[in-house]
This record gives sequence, structure tokens and C-alpha cells, in this order.
Amino acid sequence: MPSAPHRLLESIRSPHDLRSLSTEQLNQLSTEIRAFLIHHVSQTGGHLGPNLGVVELTLAVHRVFDSPSDPIIFDTGHQSYVHKILTGRQQGFGGLRQRGGLSGYPSQAESPHDWVENSHASTSLSYADGLAKALRQQRKPGTVVAVIGDGALTGGMAWEALNNIAAEEDLPLVIVVNDNGRSYTPTVGGLAKHLSGLRTNPRYEQVLDVVKRNVSRAPLVGSAAYDILHGIKIGLKDVIAPQGMFSDLGLKYLGPIDGHDIDAVELALNQAKQYGGPVLVHCVTRKGNGFKAAEDHEEDRFHAVGKIDKLTGQALGTKGAETWTEVFSEELVRLGASDPTIVAITAAMMYPTGLARFAAAFPDRFFDVGIAEQHAVTSAAGLAMGGLHPVVAIYSTFLNRAFDQVLMDVALHRCGVTFVLDRAGVTGNDGASHNGMWDMSILQVVPGLHLSAPRDATRLREALATATTIADAPSVVRYSKEAVPDDMAAVDCVDGVDVLLRTEHPRVLVVAYGQMAGTGLAVGHRLSDQGIGVTVVDPVWALPCNPALVRLAAEHELVISIEDSGIVGGCGSRLAQELRFADVSTPLREFGIEQRFLQHASRSELLEEVGLAPQAIARYAVEAIVKGESTLSDSPLEPGVKPDDASL
Repeated sequence: MPSAPHRLLESIRSPHDLRSLSTEQLNQLSTEIRAFLIHHVSQTGGHLGPNLGVVELTLAVHRVFDSPSDPIIFDTGHQSYVHKILTGRQQGFGGLRQRGGLSGYPSQAESPHDWVENSHASTSLSYADGLAKALRQQRKPGTVVAVIGDGALTGGMAWEALNNIAAEEDLPLVIVVNDNGRSYTPTVGGLAKHLSGLRTNPRYEQVLDVVKRNVSRAPLVGSAAYDILHGIKIGLKDVIAPQGMFSDLGLKYLGPIDGHDIDAVELALNQAKQYGGPVLVHCVTRKGNGFKAAEDHEEDRFHAVGKIDKLTGQALGTKGAETWTEVFSEELVRLGASDPTIVAITAAMMYPTGLARFAAAFPDRFFDVGIAEQHAVTSAAGLAMGGLHPVVAIYSTFLNRAFDQVLMDVALHRCGVTFVLDRAGVTGNDGASHNGMWDMSILQVVPGLHLSAPRDATRLREALATATTIADAPSVVRYSKEAVPDDMAAVDCVDGVDVLLRTEHPRVLVVAYGQMAGTGLAVGHRLSDQGIGVTVVDPVWALPCNPALVRLAAEHELVISIEDSGIVGGCGSRLAQELRFADVSTPLREFGIEQRFLQHASRSELLEEVGLAPQAIARYAVEAIVKGESTLSDSPLEPGVKPDDASL
């Protein structure tokens, strides 16, 4: 889609500016918004397809409801760009997902129109339930609007919320189901088949046509409009299959509505608003709508893109270095070819986690459970109980949602399940909710768990091969979304601990976990340049904590641990505890991510911000050694010598 003049769009400063626009003007504005999105997101990267699919829907929501007095909550927030455009943030799109710029998700710091910024799926209905109850309890005006996709409806938490919402007859809540048949990829499961059956039923077009023809007439009010949208009195109840499904829960159902027909969506939303209780409005949309390159992209309809050509949709720049995900993808297929017990599970993220190759090679051994991480983990436990070895590939941040299942359903039953955590550590541009900075802390408390953070591709392959042979405990392999660094060969191995660097008369032990091994080596070289002997090691397996680390620590004057995970309760903290248990008095200083929610920025920017750059770590070590020498007065260096920052 070529760029179009943004005449109408430039006049929109708040949702109130939409109220006076005609249908023709709204259609023009929709075209301008799509051109705006393609122009900017093609330069910054971001969630393009989801937003192209909700342009008309978002316009209708903001024309009917009075944000922020009427709270609008977007499930996951992938589709909030149009909302941001309409709420006064057009000028910020040049810095989308960049440090100091607009977040790629709703952000309370950006605007009072953004109520919720947690971008984990299937949560919007629970937020909305609580907000609507708070309005009712305090007799405040307003209606809560929750926009949730059919993909997010596959999550159990959404159905827990629906079960409670349906019991509240006077709850001021409107649920807008954005049904595009996809989450990242085509939505799976029974609900998906139910909705897909509706979309592919030839008589479904009759429903949309009836609604469109009646909406185009004189404005309908009261029960007449409700009857048309409800579909009961026009003899099409059997076609509108979801109506019975939601009505059985006690929810009023309106639809299906063409989500790209602003008039039809507005009519449905107005009727829902006037009802006075919880109503579900079912809108059918097309992900990537209006951008042919996205519509033709069968993998994920440009769910998330990097920098692309805004006319062709082609990715810009040459192909980069191999990623961790690609290494995992290839290795799992290789392992699967020789071990028929290996099966793979994804929670609606086959392509992002690299399982597409395994699914193609072994379709009968691949399971996509939808956005249902808790179910994925316990189902994996059942697969293991049945004699298979499941590999659950999931983003690190999403494993948080299934911690109880890892603990009680997998570990308690000593099930051999391997969790492969993609996007571990600092992920950067997606913001606070997507940084995988929690797994190495929360998994410390799981009895018997094995955890590997490989430093390079060779170690990833070795860790995965080992993990898939562990039959009596959960195993975890974690890595980032970045390019894989060059292999870092060990110069020695001490009882399973790889020594990456050892200089003469080592005084400082640097324990570097996973991809921070490169940082550990850089720290080691800086210390060596300052005349301080150093040993740099990679534990290879972070859990169980290797006793060899304790012995090595006892041979040094200072221990430094480096991890790209939360510093509280992390691997460094665990090692410090082991040193205390063994009565080893060598001081240990942990370097990791401080316990706060990191704002969006690049990985390198955030690592430097939290003190995980080699220079900052090396400076601490040199100063600690110098301070110790000054105190003991037995140093080969002169007491009081300060490190040379330039050489660090």
C-alpha cells in the first residue's frame, strides 16, 4: 500500500475528534491509518499484522465509548497501535519500541487511556471483571471494554473469567472478540474449530449480509436492532454457532459482525452498551487486512516484523548470523530422527520457538495446545508418564505462568520433561513483560531440576542431547533471541566446569552463566591487563550447583558471578549459599539484573544500564582486590593503587 496523504489523520488528536466524522470520512481515515502503520512499522519493526486487522474495530470502540472514563483493555496489547494513534500519540511512532520512544504495548506511563500494560495473553477478561465490579461497587459511571482475540480465548484464564462474568447480571462490561482465526499462527483447539466452522459456513455470509443491509437503512433502535444482531428472530440461530456456546454460560451474544464494517460494529457496540449487563460482541476480522504482502504471508500474516520494504513487505538487510532458535530447531530434528520417544509441544508459537521443522518432519509427534501454558506443562507430564520425552518450547517469560505445573505436576512426579526457554534474559524492545529475567530465579526452588544456559551453539547441542536423556526430573535449556556467538572452546575442564581462561597466579574467579560467558571473558582479559590473575569458568549446567565451583572458589580471593537474569535468588545467590554451607569464606559478588521492570530498549543498552557491561564489572573487581591489598598490606601491587579506567 503506497503512502497516502494523512489529511484526516492529522486532525485526530483525541477520540472525541472521531465523533463528527461521516461513514465516508471514517473509511478514508481507516485507509490513512493503515498507510501510517505500514510507513512507520516498516522502519522500526513491531506488530504490524494485528493492528492492520483492527483499524475499523478500534475506531468503532472509540466512537461508542468514552475513553478513559470507559476503560478499554487490550488482551496482550499487540493490537494497541491504532488505539495509540487515536489517543494523541501519532508523533511518537518514529521511535516505536526504541529507547525513550513509544512502547510496543499499552503503557500507563504514556497515557491515561492505557489501563493495563501486562502483555501476557488471556488476562484482559479478568482485569475487566475486576474493573467493572469496582465501578459498580462505587456507583461510578462507565462501561469497561475488553478486546480479546480468538487466540487468547484458548487460554484457561479467559474461561475462568467468563465463568465469573456470566454470573454478574448487572456488570457494566462489553467483551469484544476479535476473531481473525489466528494468534501468531492459525488458532488451534476446539474453540478454534467452532469459530472456523462458522467462518467457513456458506450461510455465514447471509448473516453478515442481513446485518449490513439492515444497518444501511434508517438507524435501528431498541429491540429491533438487538434482534438483528442477536440473530434469533431471523431463523439463523443454527448458523451462529457460538451464540449457543456463550449463551449457555449466561452471556448475551451479539454477532457475528464484520469487523471491517464500522457501521455494523458501532451498532453492535451501542446495543451492548445499552443492555446494562455483560455482553459479548463477536467481530470477524482479517489479520494484516489492507496490506497484500501481509495478507499473503501464510506463516503469521506479519504478526511481528523487523524492518521491511513498505511496498513489498520484504525484509530489509542481509541475513544475519545464525540464531539460537535456528540451532535448536535443527538439533531437535536431528535428535528426533534417532529417538522416536521425543515429542514437541508449543503454546501457539510453532514458528517463533523454532518447532516448525520438527512439526514438518514428525507431524504425529508435535502438539500445539494454543495459548495455554499451564495445560502444555501438565500435558507434557502426562506424555512423560506414558513413556515419551516431551520437549516444551516456550518463551522464558511465559514459563512464569506455569510455575506451579512445573513444580507439582512435573518435578513432584519425577517426569522427564525438557523445557526449552527461548528469549531468556534481556530481550529489549518488547519491554518489561517480555524480558526473560525470572526463570533462573524461580526455577532454583524446584527440587531435582537440571538447568543449562549454553554459551554457544556447540554447548546448546550438547545440552539438548543431554536434557532429552534425563528421564526422572525436569530439565531446562535457556537462551536468548540474539545471534549465536562464535564457539568459545574451553582450555580445561574441572569436574564438568569448563575453564575458558586461566592466567598465572589466579586471584579472581569469574563464573559466567550462558551467553554472559563472552562478558566473563572480557572481564577476565581486563583484569589480566591490570596484572590481576584470573580464572573464568562456565558451569555448563547451572543446576544442580556443581561442587567443583565451591572448590574453585576456595582457591581464589574473590568470586564474581555474571548472569542475565534476576539477581535476587539467581544462580549467583545460589552459589553464595553453597559457599556458606561449605564454610568457604571467599567473598562473592553477584552481577545480574536488578529486580525492577526494565523499560524497552535494545539488549546492549539495557545490559549496560543494569551494570552488566565488562568495564563496570572489571572495575569492581580491581577495586575490590586493591582494597583488600590495602587492608592486608601484603599485595604485590602498591597499596592504594587505583585501576586505570581507560585500560578497563
